[in-house]
Amino acid sequence: MNLPKHYYSWTTFIGGAIALISFFMIVILFLVSLIFGGGDNYSGLVTFIILPAVMIAGLALMTIGLARSRKRKKYLEAGGEKYPVVDFNDPKQRSIVFLFTIGLSVFVVMSALGGYQAFHYTESNEFCGTVCHTVMEPEYTAYQGSSHARVNCVECHVGSGVNWYVKSKMSGLYQVYSVMADAYPRPIPTPLHDLRPAQETCEKCHWPEKFYDRKYVVHKHYLADEESTEWDIGLVMKTGPEYRALGLKEGIHWHINSNVKIEYASTNLKRDTIVWVKYTNLATGEETIYTDENNPVDPETLKGMEFRTMDCLDCHNRPSHEYKSPIRFFDDAMTSGEISRELPDIKIVAMEILRNEFPTKDSAFKYIETEVISYYDMLYPELLESDRPLIDKAIKALQDGYARNIFPHMKASWKAYPNNMGHLETNGCYRCHNDGFKSQTSKTISRDCTLCHLIKEQGIPGEMNYATGEGFLEFEHPVDIKGKWKTKLCSECHFELF
Repeated sequence: MNLPKHYYSWTTFIGGAIALISFFMIVILFLVSLIFGGGDNYSGLVTFIILPAVMIAGLALMTIGLARSRKRKKYLEAGGEKYPVVDFNDPKQRSIVFLFTIGLSVFVVMSALGGYQAFHYTESNEFCGTVCHTVMEPEYTAYQGSSHARVNCVECHVGSGVNWYVKSKMSGLYQVYSVMADAYPRPIPTPLHDLRPAQETCEKCHWPEKFYDRKYVVHKHYLADEESTEWDIGLVMKTGPEYRALGLKEGIHWHINSNVKIEYASTNLKRDTIVWVKYTNLATGEETIYTDENNPVDPETLKGMEFRTMDCLDCHNRPSHEYKSPIRFFDDAMTSGEISRELPDIKIVAMEILRNEFPTKDSAFKYIETEVISYYDMLYPELLESDRPLIDKAIKALQDGYARNIFPHMKASWKAYPNNMGHLETNGCYRCHNDGFKSQTSKTISRDCTLCHLIKEQGIPGEMNYATGEGFLEFEHPVDIKGKWKTKLCSECHFELF
């Protein structure tokens, strides 16, 4: 079967060849992934995004070639344009229509299948976390160790519905450009100001009206002394009221009570310095405005600030991407037994090492190994002979903790991305609860510890102090700091430790 001569040109031939080769490569790679179980993440990128784009480009080039070839044929007669006439009595035209119909049908079916696969591929955790590996490595690593590790990225970052899907893909185009042009900041700025509201994502699973019960938690800490002395503290967290029947009338989750609206203004985009708070009782209409007497802002400046209604993410700002400080990941490793308390001075050594900043992960790993071995070689040489496996295990635990929480190439760490859920190492709760916010009627946003938790036990195991009944203990700092914790914010010291 021969096509009319005006269908032939180098442009048409090259475009057709590109489209045909791309089509067969897509089919082959798809069958390989179907039969052998998927391949890696980059094969999905090639199969469902890059090759279809190349095929479409080939078809476009082929169309341009056909159009240019037709222009060389004289088709204007009697001053008017003569449109093509399809005559099925002509064998050549029948063949052309048959080929076109078959080709178009195959193309539509494959496009639908490819589009479906491309949609699911771009919605996968692997696509979000590994395609732009350098940029997303910190977030993807933290996500895999979080309590939301079985929740797909898109369920929080996109959610359901076409509007947010399209919006996410459009914003993704700039992200692709930033990665290709190496134009992205390090670290990536947070919070994400265009993130979908928590009411449309978090609250699909976490139903605030039914999360009432209080929670008992025990934290194990280890002092930086020769024995790495253990210091435990047991707390009743007032996530809800004392009695379930009271609903959200009191407790930490009172902040998202459906009858309450809390708005605030911050001096910066990171929302870590709050200067104005407005409380509205939606049931009664009562309004109270608090301003920080320690950080006053004039009305004109206040008008230009971002005003935000408080939701889950103002406290739970790192729900799936938390970076632990060296103190925290060391304490976790010692609690789990990855670091042995039989090693003298191990926390002292670890904290001195991790106080440093490193240009790369490899340099950090090497320094950790060298310094730990050098320390014990100098002060406890006998341990290198008798307990070398414990030392090597501790080195590995420190390296693993560093790898999961500190990423030099993206400048990502607990300092770059502070967790607002608490107040020990960052201001968190103290952004508002600092005794500095007062209303015109002298109401104060209190920093009283018992608003959020009650201490039921604390101290060294075997020498613990316990509260009985409904009583609670006053906080006792494990190191005597002369009561300074009562007047200073915890983060003023703990943040500066590193």
